Amino acid sequence: MPMSADFEQRLNPLLQGIADHYGTPFHIYDEQGIRDTGEHLNRVFSGIEGFREYYAVKALPNPRILQIMQSLGFGFDCSSVAELRLCRDLGARGEEIMFTSNNTSQTDFEGAAAEGGCVLNLDDISLVDKVPEMPELICFRYNPGERRTGNSIIGTPVEAKYGVAHDQLLDAYRRAKARGAKRFGLHTMLASNELNYTYMVETARMLLERVEWISQELDIRFDFINIGGGLGIPYRPEETALDIDAMAREITELFQVFGQKHGYTPKLYVESGRYITGPHGVLVTRAINRKEIYRTYVGVDACMSALMRPGMYGAYHHITVPGHSGSDEVVDVAGSLCENNDKFAIQRTLPKVSDGDLLCIHDTGAHGHAMGFNYNGKARPKELLLRSDGSVELIRREETLEDLFATLDYEADLYTPAD
Repeated sequence: MPMSADFEQRLNPLLQGIADHYGTPFHIYDEQGIRDTGEHLNRVFSGIEGFREYYAVKALPNPRILQIMQSLGFGFDCSSVAELRLCRDLGARGEEIMFTSNNTSQTDFEGAAAEGGCVLNLDDISLVDKVPEMPELICFRYNPGERRTGNSIIGTPVEAKYGVAHDQLLDAYRRAKARGAKRFGLHTMLASNELNYTYMVETARMLLERVEWISQELDIRFDFINIGGGLGIPYRPEETALDIDAMAREITELFQVFGQKHGYTPKLYVESGRYITGPHGVLVTRAINRKEIYRTYVGVDACMSALMRPGMYGAYHHITVPGHSGSDEVVDVAGSLCENNDKFAIQRTLPKVSDGDLLCIHDTGAHGHAMGFNYNGKARPKELLLRSDGSVELIRREETLEDLFATLDYEADLYTPAD
């Protein structure tokens, strides 16, 4: 849901002082909320031996946040060499990391194999022959084809660029086995921000059925299935939260039935990002201008470069104005980019905002700062952590113009083609 009442009650009394100390804009994350969510996830899935969350690093790639994930016993889901480096700098090695890339380059493979390796999750059957050295444990990302997904963010499977097609699946494992793989996993990722828990239950059921089929055909045993991420959060106040307890209960029952039939169960992995940190972050920005033309615009000192989801997807992010209540006016909340979609809210009813007021844009703990960019030369804002003890820690400074111009400091290199 938009910013939990507990987070709001702890943050709002401190907000003005934090803004005065650090300046605006900034993303601030709630350590206690993240821990509570992670501990609850571990608890509800405790009936499945070997359950593990692999936190999707792309959601919030900050070392301080990843340290919290480590303390919860989580692994890391990486999709780039940069994300691998972040996790390895924290000491993660081997099966503590899953690497799922797509359109994978040799540089990606080299990065995956470095420093103790990782669980390599291949996205395409053609990659079997491109892996420089086949690891003992291999996984494939499965694209089942015709199947509903919850929304348009990830698309329908038949239109998605991800995964091994159904009719390629047996051959993928057969070829990996021939190259030396001895342990196996099966992965899929079919949803994004899914609030219907039964969809995730059916995903687990589908993967267990595929495991049974592949095992019978190829005489192999699976170490794990990974149902991916996509666990949703209710961005709008009227939305109902995902029923994680029911989801865990029904998936656990599927595993029990599988175990009774086959004498063992694979481990269960998930790779949530948004679900773990999304609701536990807010973008705090200050109103700096008010414009009255055909609409009323509240101009703030953050812009789409700090949170692009509303501009890119038309995504809703709840907005509150601490210290103000009521529903006094309909406004667009806009940044300063030279783009008309640089808006955090369109025709949103808010309390009347004056210059200097602070606005909290909710649910930025995933795919907020991480999706930032530098169009118009805008620098991305700082990140803060509201720690469990009530103190506030700077966990990333804001970008500077010197950062943006650093790539223009280079040695001259001129290539002249031969005649």
